[in-house]
Amino acid sequence: MSEPSTTRPYHSPVRRRRAGQTRENIVAAGGELVRGFDTWDWDRLTFRAVAERAGVAERTVYRHFPTERHLRDAVMAGLEGEAGIDYDDVDLTNLSAMAARIFAALQRFSAKPAPPTPDDPTFVGADRRRREVVLRAVTETAPHWTPERIRVAAALLDVLWSVPAYERLVTAWELTDRQATAALSWLLDEVATAIRTDAGPPPT
Repeated sequence: MSEPSTTRPYHSPVRRRRAGQTRENIVAAGGELVRGFDTWDWDRLTFRAVAERAGVAERTVYRHFPTERHLRDAVMAGLEGEAGIDYDDVDLTNLSAMAARIFAALQRFSAKPAPPTPDDPTFVGADRRRREVVLRAVTETAPHWTPERIRVAAALLDVLWSVPAYERLVTAWELTDRQATAALSWLLDEVATAIRTDAGPPPT
């Protein structure tokens, strides 16, 4: 009878932990790279660049992310997590606080100002999620409103929450980061309160 094999199975807990740590390191390396970019163009966030920053072989990055889009989406999710952003928990009571976290996170990036909506699919996806969040929040708060009125209110919140609104206050009006964040947070709260009290926007 042959001796039982002592070889550790491929999917051992230790190996899974190591793989998970490697993935986290890769995502963190991607975040470090994009913070240093001078534009919001993520074309330079490649397998090779991330592998070099993470100190792993390029094939290791391929092993965790089948495409660069998957890698970029993971980096975006990691940056959102670092900023304390959870779109699933957003409603009209915490919308301004969530926006403030995003504006605060922008201060850790070199790229300024950003275009209204970068063409990269990762940014397009993030922009779509934000629109879905404000639309859901208004719909849940004012279900008796017409779809048109809900859409107008959600669009207004989306504009106030957007990076271009923040950056215009900082660049064109020369407000400090803190002043711009406080101003937009105040206005978001005012609009959210108006929606909750059925005070606006006017019906169309």
